[in-house]
Amino acid sequence: MKERLEALRAEALQELQGVAGPQQLNDLRVKYLGKKGALTEILRGMGSLSAEERPVIGQVGNDVRAAIEAVIESKQAAFQQAETENRLRAETVDVTLPGRKLGAGAVHPLNKVAQEIEDAFIGMGYTIAEGPEVETDFFNFEALNLPKNHPARDMQDSFYVTDEILMRTHTSPVQVRTMKAMNGKPVKVICPGKVYRRDDDDATHSFQFNQVEGLVIGPNIRMSDLKGTLLQFVQLMFGKQTQIRLRPSFFPFTEPSAEVDVTCVQCGGHGCRMCKQTGWLEILGCGMVHPRVLEMGGYDPQEMSGFAFGMGIERIALLKYGIDDIRHFYTNDLRFLSQFVRM
Repeated sequence: MKERLEALRAEALQELQGVAGPQQLNDLRVKYLGKKGALTEILRGMGSLSAEERPVIGQVGNDVRAAIEAVIESKQAAFQQAETENRLRAETVDVTLPGRKLGAGAVHPLNKVAQEIEDAFIGMGYTIAEGPEVETDFFNFEALNLPKNHPARDMQDSFYVTDEILMRTHTSPVQVRTMKAMNGKPVKVICPGKVYRRDDDDATHSFQFNQVEGLVIGPNIRMSDLKGTLLQFVQLMFGKQTQIRLRPSFFPFTEPSAEVDVTCVQCGGHGCRMCKQTGWLEILGCGMVHPRVLEMGGYDPQEMSGFAFGMGIERIALLKYGIDDIRHFYTNDLRFLSQFVRM
């Protein structure tokens, strides 16, 4: 048995010298040292040896295993070193290559339009007011002449947290909060922010959108002041050639109320598919602040009057850039957003 072990060692060491790669090395390890390998097969015969021979053969077997393992470990270390060196050569950074140009970002079109709207009204002497997106029923509805069970609430019933708390459906609650904070003094503010309504997502509607509302309160504020303000605004946004028209409408918090149209930004008022051959596009709603709203805000309607208006930022952006689907603003598609880098 001793001769068989010595012969196995010589055979294994000779075969290991010609190993060409890690896989072949692993195959030889299994062949000679595995559970069913050649060394294990020889050592199984130790049961037939005498008590004096077993320690001797056992020691020889251990020496053979150690010799083979030493060569295998040496070869494995050499292969790993070679692999590391190959990877270092392949992955070396060539510092002479030009750097990779990073893509330039841009302001999101909705933020850009919101900034332009704010700039337009700040230039007319307005200040910006903000408020919470989670509102009470009082500020969102009741203080705006929309008592409980008022039918006009059906258009704005939204996401309720409790019976008295909901996600605001417009930024008008900010106007009420501003009026109360001013304690009867004149007001001239715009209120931008997110609002939430129970609308199905389609090309022109979303359950969440951005809105800007304006409020002016003071002595002798008239409907003509409102029309002049809106005319100046649309000409700043769409060009000096833009005109407006006011159509009678209904809003619970203003009286009288009107819908505002602008001359079509595509055809200039001559009629096209975009304006359905009318030459006009609806853009916002407005009106004179209702006396009851003034009273709820802490003003005497006999001494003070005011006007208010509200518009969707998405609506302005759709018209300004000729976009046909509001959902483009929210899908984060770089093919769409990259167009605004140049603007």
